[in-house]
Amino acid sequence: MNVSSKTGFLLMGFSDERKLQILHAVLFLITYLLAIMGNLLIITITTLDHRLHSPMYYFLKHLSLLDLCFISVTVPQSIANSLMNNGFISLGQCMLQVFFFIALASSEVAILTVMSYDRYVAICRPLQYETIMDPRACKRAVIAVWMAGGLSGLIHTGVNFSIPLCGQRIIHQFFCDIPQMLKLACSYEFINEIAVAAFTTSTAFVCLISIVFSYIQIFSTVMRIPSSEGRTKVFSTCLPHLFVVTFFLSAAGFEFLRPPSDSLSAMDLTFSIFYTVIPPTLNPVIYSLRNEAMKAALKKVLSREEFSQRMVCLKAIFKL
Repeated sequence: MNVSSKTGFLLMGFSDERKLQILHAVLFLITYLLAIMGNLLIITITTLDHRLHSPMYYFLKHLSLLDLCFISVTVPQSIANSLMNNGFISLGQCMLQVFFFIALASSEVAILTVMSYDRYVAICRPLQYETIMDPRACKRAVIAVWMAGGLSGLIHTGVNFSIPLCGQRIIHQFFCDIPQMLKLACSYEFINEIAVAAFTTSTAFVCLISIVFSYIQIFSTVMRIPSSEGRTKVFSTCLPHLFVVTFFLSAAGFEFLRPPSDSLSAMDLTFSIFYTVIPPTLNPVIYSLRNEAMKAALKKVLSREEFSQRMVCLKAIFKL
């Protein structure tokens, strides 16, 4: 397929073999449905259960909302392309994909940083926790997270799509990936995007340093807790978050900091899946398995009694 900058791009995807394309579509569809159900479940639980109306679960709800949106940016398009055996994506679709991908990824890094600060204040400065993390401060933090992500997405999209492109518009990925798109740029024309990417990387590095500092302080405080039960309770809320941060930032950092390759290798696909598909799917599981409050709330929501009460309330609302 011959494509031009005016019509769009050709996404090479995973394979040209029809059987592998169908397999990819099925696996991605299953993963996508699991991610949607898991994140919607966390959003529902943290909204309905009043015991979870605390800053930690308020931020977790927004992380789940970000994950739900993040996986929806790339995976449905990739599934459709594989099923239709057509990797074409229009210029407008590609621009929207780049904007939302960068905006949501930036917002995710920001919300993970806010969540680590929340844990730091809760564990290291418990007497000041309610003052520092009051509802107004939490709302302002979340607004700042979404605005920062949107601004980052606008800047990257504007700069990236203002670069003149040379040659065939073929992207060696299953989505509009900026490092792969830079390969299409004419010589020395992508310096502005590199400058923006360097700034974004520096900002992400500052977030990482903040998270590391928070956890150094947290673990230092935890080791001074005399009871093993107290330490276990703290670790149950902190370790899932630390795992999510490490997994997401290390995979994304490796992908964006290395030079783009001339062809789509198994390593390219593996690391792109690691930061686009796996985190939104695993996050609900990670945050639920080691968190007793989440497990108790999940059992309560799924219990027959609670379900019956919800249905009665809904029927009463619809009668009004």
